[in-house]
Amino acid sequence: MFSFFKKNLPAAAPPSAAAAPIPSRQSWLTRLKAGLGKTAAGISSVFGGARIDETLFEDLEGALLMADAGVAATETLIADLRRAAKATKAETPAQLKSLLIDGLTQLLLPLEKPLALGAQSPTVIMVAGVNGAGKTTSIGKLTHRLADEGATVLLAAADTFRAAAREQLTVWAERNTVEIVSQEGGDPAAVSYDAVCAGKARKKDVVLIDTAGRLPTQLHLMEELKKMKRVVQKAGEASGLAHCPQEVLLVIDGNTGQNALAQVRAFDDALGLTGLIITKLDGTAKGGVLAAIARERPVPVYFIGVGETLEELETFNAREFAQALLE
Repeated sequence: MFSFFKKNLPAAAPPSAAAAPIPSRQSWLTRLKAGLGKTAAGISSVFGGARIDETLFEDLEGALLMADAGVAATETLIADLRRAAKATKAETPAQLKSLLIDGLTQLLLPLEKPLALGAQSPTVIMVAGVNGAGKTTSIGKLTHRLADEGATVLLAAADTFRAAAREQLTVWAERNTVEIVSQEGGDPAAVSYDAVCAGKARKKDVVLIDTAGRLPTQLHLMEELKKMKRVVQKAGEASGLAHCPQEVLLVIDGNTGQNALAQVRAFDDALGLTGLIITKLDGTAKGGVLAAIARERPVPVYFIGVGETLEELETFNAREFAQALLE
């Protein structure tokens, strides 16, 4: 039913080097490279010399750390690069850079996994994230993609503490011509329960639940998120769904670097994340954080965004990202 989603989740494989991107994808890659330009400039500058030496490796290590790749991922990439350079008898920095793209691609591959829809109807997706990460906007963009693919979507405005959040989600519902469940000042868990039951009764393909933005250090609010998930599970059981929610996504701001990794750890521990949406990669100098996530908490990255328009939310591809980060 949905061409860019998968009903099953096969192991991700590297894209064929011979396969040319379709024009729309090529346009996206151009925007992605522009968005990651600051990160790429910082890393690529170390390959400007005439030969491969120890200074180059030291400078590369510093550049990766400055790009927020993290200590563990940086050590892994450098060690693998040294082995690859020796095995291939690389002689120039350009050759070494190509090997680094290959190494980064392999590191990022566990994050390359499609969002699965269709196993149950509706597919219930909880979306979490801290305030300012672009959570509600990402839900709007995802709704647009789903609707374009022919899916019927029901939105749940479970961020009941912030009137602006409900209003913003209502605008997205109107722009995408989809239904929304909302209550002014209602209990977030109650809104979520009603939305799951309504999604089943109205035969919707997808129910997207917008949760309240919060910091992982706000333990009482994190406990409320856990409660919401438990209530959604109960709503699923009442609606005859064997597993609910099927997806728990975290939206993270790509500009926050190592703090993004800390958010992934905290929300994953609390909710059991199934996927990530990375936003605001346009103009970031910290794009290396995806390497840190892949090395330390490899939650799949379903989508990445580099702008504000509806179309600027795309599926994640490990080789494309590695090339954009290093070329």
